[in-house]
Amino acid sequence: MILIAGGTGTLGTHVVRLLAARGFHVRVLTRDSSRAQHLEDELVEIALGDVRDPDAVARAMAGADTVISAIHGFGDAGDYNPRTVDYEGNTVLIQAARAAGVQHFILVSVQGAAADHPIELFRMKYLAEQELNGSGIPWTILRPTAFMETWADVVAKPLLETGKTRLFGRGLNPINFVSAWDVARFIEMTVIDASLRGKVLEVGGPKNLTMREFVRTFETVTGRTGATRHVSLPLMRVMSILMRPIKPALAGQIQAAVVMDTRDMTADESATSRTYPSITPTSLEEFARGVHAAASPAVSTSIPRRRSA
Repeated sequence: MILIAGGTGTLGTHVVRLLAARGFHVRVLTRDSSRAQHLEDELVEIALGDVRDPDAVARAMAGADTVISAIHGFGDAGDYNPRTVDYEGNTVLIQAARAAGVQHFILVSVQGAAADHPIELFRMKYLAEQELNGSGIPWTILRPTAFMETWADVVAKPLLETGKTRLFGRGLNPINFVSAWDVARFIEMTVIDASLRGKVLEVGGPKNLTMREFVRTFETVTGRTGATRHVSLPLMRVMSILMRPIKPALAGQIQAAVVMDTRDMTADESATSRTYPSITPTSLEEFARGVHAAASPAVSTSIPRRRSA
């Protein structure tokens, strides 16, 4: 049995469906059962619980052979944030997995995770990696780049629906974008291929693109153009400071946007492609075509399913 924490989001939904299609019994841990209704399947079980609750996690862990953590607290409000979810929540999962004798723990981290990274999410993911490394559980860590799905929602969806969009900063800094579908296929591969245990997989897309190029790709593919406005870097820096005491989650998002517009966010995916040629990375053009085809009447940031070769 495979326990998935974070199984109701874009990435988790792909993972659940891929594994259920292979005949695995999947248990999805979620704090809101209504978010898991779209996953209903005879091989999919829903366990209600919060990753921050050791008792709930221990109950969900019973009988699990493999654990997949795709949780993230970035953008959440209140008590749900990168520290409480990505570090403390993962720590609870790892400790429960060790106590239950789990045979494999798959952690979805982030490319660039480091102790001194300016974005809190990256620091907390790094701490979770260290916790897993010292747990004694056989593990695999995946480090994906920025998800196409996330940024399609942020900058492309408004363009297609309203004819205008907003970029945070100059939009000139190259960033690597990967489809969550591709990351899900890598997770599927780590479940079935025992040789990947003890490895860190850097998973990125085929190109480094600026935010302006990201928007332009959607304009080219869909044939729809619009107005692009920019929020200046000086304003973003001021906002991130002013919002910190009253809306810390928003302040963190603004700070992350500053970093994404100024820090090296590129990646070279070619080595991963050569090592794992069965998974061909999805280009942004292909992703945008899938979004465009599905956008009737509303935009959907999902792409057609493709099996690994």
